[in-house]
Amino acid sequence: MLPALQSKTISSTLSAAFLRVSAQLLFAIACAFVSAPVQAQEPTGDDEVLTVNTDLLVFPIRVRDKRGAGQLTERELLLKDDDKVTSGLYLYSGADRVALVFALDESGSLREIISQQREAALGLFGRFGARSRVAVIRFAQRPLLVTPFGRDTTTASEAFNFRVKANQHTAIFDAAAVAVAAFDALPRVRSERRIIILISDGLDNASTVKANAIINAALQKQISFYVIHLPLFQPRDGRLAVRPAAKGFRELAEKTGGKYFLVGNVAAALSPSESRASNDLTGIFRAIEDDLRSQYLLGFYAGEGARDGRSHRFRVSMPAGAEYQVEARGYSRTHEFSVNMMRREQKVIR
Repeated sequence: MLPALQSKTISSTLSAAFLRVSAQLLFAIACAFVSAPVQAQEPTGDDEVLTVNTDLLVFPIRVRDKRGAGQLTERELLLKDDDKVTSGLYLYSGADRVALVFALDESGSLREIISQQREAALGLFGRFGARSRVAVIRFAQRPLLVTPFGRDTTTASEAFNFRVKANQHTAIFDAAAVAVAAFDALPRVRSERRIIILISDGLDNASTVKANAIINAALQKQISFYVIHLPLFQPRDGRLAVRPAAKGFRELAEKTGGKYFLVGNVAAALSPSESRASNDLTGIFRAIEDDLRSQYLLGFYAGEGARDGRSHRFRVSMPAGAEYQVEARGYSRTHEFSVNMMRREQKVIR
């Protein structure tokens, strides 16, 4: 899958890279071109393995379309490019296949909840086509890749059954880093969405990796976190309240293009019957599926006019009845972009 250009993740390897947003959502992209494309692995079987070429600048977007998810086509995009800095557009619906990692917190009292949700969780994976792949990581003080990427859900299902590891510290961010690194074993495939579903109580007291490092790595590899927070509760000001999660826990989702879900409430915590109902994650997995089906990859092929070292603007609009979101910005029918690229003869300074 193509890496989206993020200013924080490419600044160490590419010159003149920046991304900024104005009131009209003006994105500025500057990318240095290497002398030859980066080659991915050769195709195997049915996989559409991608050859990465920095002439194609790609962004994950979410689309709201009155006709329903997956209806938008490339031909319907409206491009206004007076400076002729693009030579074409690219649009791909990114939900026909997924590479999915479940990262399961096995510390504390989460075992029963997680075990009960395995059918709903793996049902989500099963709705994304025969070429999708799933892996499972469990963690308490240390993360362990229990089930490497594969297409058989039997082994993954067994990984949802485990003993609670009581009286141990919890390393959520170390586990998140292992989950991101697990994708290195896969070939880069254009049509594949890469996601991590992290299920935890949010309390980290053992990690050596910082949240920002994980977020940057996930952005570079086009991986989105969907965080399911099964909270603990504590007395606060005479009332029962959600115990705050570790700093950066929620941001794993919000800054990588995924979503954050808080499960349950105080009433459910005080009532066993309500607690069982609130811990049913079927609705959350359905929301994740719906969100994935609304996502596309929007790309621009850079033309020769973009390589004059100056800033150029262009607009991409959706057809009537559709609007789109880039990163965490608001939905709009039209977004304005700006590109500023170095000339081909310029060298990348490392």
